Amino acid sequence: MKLAALVLALAVYATQGFGETPVIRAAVLKIGTVNWELATITENGFDTRHGLSLDVQPYADNGATRIALEGGAADMAVADWIWVARQRAAGKDYVFIPYSKAVGSLVVPQESSVRTLADLAGGKIGIAGGPLDKSWLILRAYAQAEYGVDLRADTEQVFGAPPLIYKSALGGEFAGAINFWHFLAKMKASGMRELISVETAAATLGLNPDTPLLGYVMKESFLAEHPGLAQAFYEASRDAKSLLASSDSAWEAIRHRMNAQSEAQFTELKTDWIKGIPARGPVDLEGANKMLALMHELGGAELVGRASSVPDGLFADVK
Repeated sequence: MKLAALVLALAVYATQGFGETPVIRAAVLKIGTVNWELATITENGFDTRHGLSLDVQPYADNGATRIALEGGAADMAVADWIWVARQRAAGKDYVFIPYSKAVGSLVVPQESSVRTLADLAGGKIGIAGGPLDKSWLILRAYAQAEYGVDLRADTEQVFGAPPLIYKSALGGEFAGAINFWHFLAKMKASGMRELISVETAAATLGLNPDTPLLGYVMKESFLAEHPGLAQAFYEASRDAKSLLASSDSAWEAIRHRMNAQSEAQFTELKTDWIKGIPARGPVDLEGANKMLALMHELGGAELVGRASSVPDGLFADVK
């Protein structure tokens, strides 16, 4: 009887508008790897543990998720911080909460004689995305600094969607290929060899490879309405990361979301995702500014817009 009375009292309390749990409507790519973490959050109750409710809303493409965020149909999307910096420099109140430092690499056929980027001269490189793909830009800068090679001038580039680059590379159409991290994991699991990672290239260029590239993006105005929400969500995210970094059963729970076609692909995806977990704490602002300067040098305003330096308030104050 007492329990029933308590439930009724809590129901009345909620309907009166007291203690309402803030809801974060997350607009995400339907097949995006971020769903692995978000599902781990919701299925283990990490959102409610930290006083929020996560409502994951799938979209067909990344452009649609950003439109949803801008138009108010969603409260959160996922993007790289360089894009967020461009938006904030243009006057939008976007804030970045770190999610992953996973970046791409360049892979070659297992039997290839290529041992360095310089050996790709005269060959064909498949690149996921377009000429402003950040992995491509960093590897270009590295090749120039390390070997005096201009990859843009000395190779033929084929730009395409990640699945196309994946299939073409496995079919032997390229001397080397650059792709998003999860396609690369599958390519390595299928026998391709990593020539160099963007992480290694970035470190050689004096950049901080631990700077998280991808993050959750929310509006500053939305966060102002819910004090402490950024930190609360960050805690839920870190709980999910801790679980996935330590529990095989947690990966089994999301295996059906991973589209792994073999045990080797599943293992490589799991391994590379865990490698992409950034250290806890604030983003290295000096390292981010160095990265932005390089992106401005190679990609210009077409890539970074008016963001000549990291805009104030870009990175959420999470600890």
